Amino acid sequence: MTRTSLALTACFAALITGCAPADEAATERTSDTPEIAEPQPDDCLLLVWSNQKERDARFDRDHDFVDGGAISCATGTSASQFDAAIRALREAAKSGNKARLLEQLGLPLLYIDAQGERREIKDRAEVDAVFDEIFDPAMLALLQRLDLSRMSVAKDQGGYFELGALWLVVDENGGRPRLMTVNRQALDEALEAAREQAERNQGDPLPFD
Repeated sequence: MTRTSLALTACFAALITGCAPADEAATERTSDTPEIAEPQPDDCLLLVWSNQKERDARFDRDHDFVDGGAISCATGTSASQFDAAIRALREAAKSGNKARLLEQLGLPLLYIDAQGERREIKDRAEVDAVFDEIFDPAMLALLQRLDLSRMSVAKDQGGYFELGALWLVVDENGGRPRLMTVNRQALDEALEAAREQAERNQGDPLPFD
């Protein structure tokens, strides 16, 4: 084969690969492909607000971050919506009015008893029938001390309290969350952990002045 033929063959091969060596072409493709970035809280809040007729922008910005990350990015709704749901649950539990508490529940309600048995309750009449089992004094006491600052979030799952004893979940972007899971087993574990922590703190030596 002549030198000219070799040159033409090399050029043809270069055209097939984009007129660049294979490793350089791969490098260019990699550098040209944008990385998928995690959504930023400001972007998440804008998306949430776009689905709300009314909003409390200052409150949402000031309270967006809790344990687990930004409420807006993790749950698809705003801190003010969670705060409203939490206040309603807290006041309903304090009132002792069963009907008020039932209004704050989402269906189906997942109930996990102290032994870890799971039960999906699909209507309010069924919840009403086992209300005293689900919302016993310990669970009502937890509801009465709920506060947004003590909430944690899990991505695409919702907001929760006390190791997952209570889960509040949103069913539409920008919407108000409802109580969707009551986990007595998790509450018992949280109470036991709190007792152990208190005992450890009582046993700590006092610092010298």
